[in-house]
Amino acid sequence: MTFDQTPDRRDTHCSKWDSMEAIFGVSPDDGLSMWVADMEFKAPDVVQQAVQNMVDHGVYGYFGDESKYKAAIQWWMDTRHGWQIDPSWIFTTHGLVNGTAMCIDAYTNPGDGVVLFTPVYHAFARVIAAADRQVVECELVNNNGRYEMDFTAYDAQMTGNERMVILCSPHNPGGRVWTRAELQAVAAFAKRHELILVSDEIHHDLTMPGQTHIPMSHIDGITDRLIMMTATTKTFNMAGSHVGNVIIEDPDLRAQFGKRMAALGMSPNSFGLFMATAAYSPEGAAWVDELRIYLDENRQLFDAGINTIPGLASMPLEATYLAWVDFKNTGMGREEFTARVEQKAKIAANHGPTFGKGGDSFLRFNLGAPRAQIEEAVERLQKAFGDLQ
Repeated sequence: MTFDQTPDRRDTHCSKWDSMEAIFGVSPDDGLSMWVADMEFKAPDVVQQAVQNMVDHGVYGYFGDESKYKAAIQWWMDTRHGWQIDPSWIFTTHGLVNGTAMCIDAYTNPGDGVVLFTPVYHAFARVIAAADRQVVECELVNNNGRYEMDFTAYDAQMTGNERMVILCSPHNPGGRVWTRAELQAVAAFAKRHELILVSDEIHHDLTMPGQTHIPMSHIDGITDRLIMMTATTKTFNMAGSHVGNVIIEDPDLRAQFGKRMAALGMSPNSFGLFMATAAYSPEGAAWVDELRIYLDENRQLFDAGINTIPGLASMPLEATYLAWVDFKNTGMGREEFTARVEQKAKIAANHGPTFGKGGDSFLRFNLGAPRAQIEEAVERLQKAFGDLQ
């Protein structure tokens, strides 16, 4: 598999390319799309073949017998993450934004507080607010370009109205792979304040070489309040399949979640299940191993270029393909540095404030693209901020 050759996604109903002009004022004709968190790469051949088999069959009926699908999930979690799960623990949702919304619906009530460690993936706050719950932002500490947690400060923020905490592990947008000690501190925080702990681990396969993701399920004594969320979608670049898994070991929590799923009449789409089953395989694993190396090389190239621009700093990336760039030391206001990126460099990147407290001076750039696009982005940014050289 070469990641240097990718299809043109313009005019294909692609959110990342076909929506960027309306949102950012960056034309897809001469702009670079580096915002939405999907990659430019085709999914692995084993996934393409699964879809082709469906097309060849020609009948798109209801999916039945999930045993192979769940066995594939079990195999992947065991072989890639050392996590043994029972198939009865697995619920399939329409992606993990839907999974998050389902958790909020199942375990909290209107008016309850839901804790986020910000800046963090913007969809969390969006679904919390839409469900008439309160977003409680516990701001991460930026310690010389590395995010850390301050539980003394977070404890002081709690009012007793909070019912849930959502952890992004690995962290989006900061790219942190949380240590075992940090995960233990999150678990202790959830216990102290009697919070349901939802651990969104969608980026768990996309660690940089030398980094090891630890599933929250490996932390002792947290099972009675833990909801795990995983998916194939980020790993294999198939977000449009809208398939994700909410994995719940505790039987009482599982019963609550299952009841809400049943009440809403939810069931997965067959395309997503066939694709996920194919992806979680030895062939899929080999593709991911190649992908991680390629993404790491993209990261090195991007960071080296960005960090030569005075006032810019790309946060060291331990996981994900999402670079988090701080423009604070340019001395520019957010409107000015954003305008330079969008109007001069003609790059569409996510605006930092959408990720919550702590994001004002940042933009997020998607590195899941061919090497040539990363090189082009660096050159454009260096030129856009050339007067700072």
